[in-house]
Amino acid sequence: MDQRWAQDVLRCHLCKTPSPLMICDVCHIHLCKACVGEHLADLTTDHIVAPITNHTLDSSDAESSQPNRPLIDVPHIVTTINTEYGYYKLRNVSCQCDKEIWTCGEDKIMRLYNHRKELMRLIQSKSGNNPADITVTRSGDLVYTDYNDRTVNIVKNTQIQTVIRLQGLRPCGVCNTSSGDLLVVIDSDHDDEQTKVVRYSCSKEKQIIQYDKKGQPLYSSSGTCKYIMISENRNLDICMSDSSARAVVVVNQAGKLRFTYTGPPSTTKGSFEPLGITTDSQGRILITDLNLNKRCIHILDQDGKFLRYIDNCDLQWPWGLCVDSKDNLYVAELRLGNLKKIQYCM
Repeated sequence: MDQRWAQDVLRCHLCKTPSPLMICDVCHIHLCKACVGEHLADLTTDHIVAPITNHTLDSSDAESSQPNRPLIDVPHIVTTINTEYGYYKLRNVSCQCDKEIWTCGEDKIMRLYNHRKELMRLIQSKSGNNPADITVTRSGDLVYTDYNDRTVNIVKNTQIQTVIRLQGLRPCGVCNTSSGDLLVVIDSDHDDEQTKVVRYSCSKEKQIIQYDKKGQPLYSSSGTCKYIMISENRNLDICMSDSSARAVVVVNQAGKLRFTYTGPPSTTKGSFEPLGITTDSQGRILITDLNLNKRCIHILDQDGKFLRYIDNCDLQWPWGLCVDSKDNLYVAELRLGNLKKIQYCM
């Protein structure tokens, strides 16, 4: 849905009332006084709501400039963390900050490692199930999806709160967005129903992305999406790796299809088997490829143009991906349970 307006009038993010008096310094959105309570009820992140001043208007509306970080000729491994997951257990990663990385896999424990390879923290899922995916909010709270329990949960300090509970549906991939919303890949109990992406704000359903403008499904049918991953790009595009369709599907913020990527135009490396996906500060899209002949990472520009592979770092079944604020890439290796930090750009 298009959030632009015909006139350049500042409006409340929730109800669109003109000339709001408040701003959330965490989510960088404007609010009228009547909507402050609803915004604060969102438990997926902490909020700092204050009156609008000239300073806060200037800082929140100014577009942050990112340094130019071109790709380097030869990507290389910076460090390898041997995790406790063991063989064929480590799946997903999410950066807490530049020096700490959350991980999850085929057990009920989520683990936080620092850049010195030290295990810093352990969190057991509320239900005792394996987390399907993890993300970190703007305020640093861990969020995870529980496929079997049909819930999305947030970890605040030592407490786990269920923020979304589904009926007849199951959450898979999840990512935090620049606005503080959550994007969740939703699976159905019925195989004839299509997978969809749902945007949640304040734990409430805000947007559903499921079909293109011709009414055709954007994603694979349900029952196949337990390991589908999702990421929001710098330009607010929503990027999803659909392993069953062997494709990466990218839609814009309004849910309109921008492009589908199924591999480079000409390749001798075999079919495309995407799984993990992330985006960097330059708007590039990085995708793990589990094809046995490749086991590499594809790098695309934000318009879907293939740029290069990362195929020289001895990747052992690369699965989940994340990047930190300096565009260091973290790769979860399913086969050995290792977490590799890779430099691929300046």
